[in-house]
Amino acid sequence: MTSFAQVAFGVLIFSSLLCLYRIGRGPTAPDRTVAIDILGTLVVGFCCIMAVMTGREFYINIGIAWALISFVGTLALAKYLEGRTYDA
Repeated sequence: MTSFAQVAFGVLIFSSLLCLYRIGRGPTAPDRTVAIDILGTLVVGFCCIMAVMTGREFYINIGIAWALISFVGTLALAKYLEGRTYDA
């Protein structure tokens, strides 16, 4: 189990670095938005692996909360980039 977790953490860390690169160098704002959204998904992946490794359920709760906040934040940023107000 630990070797799987180590490989999974390695893949997630590498993917996170690629997302951080895209956030920093992204040619357009939508590219950066997608990278931020993917980074949020990777954080949920980290939480799930930690939950499996430790056997504690609160990591799953953290992952669910993070996913909901990331989704709402992505929607708000997409509406802002589109030029609409939040009440439309």
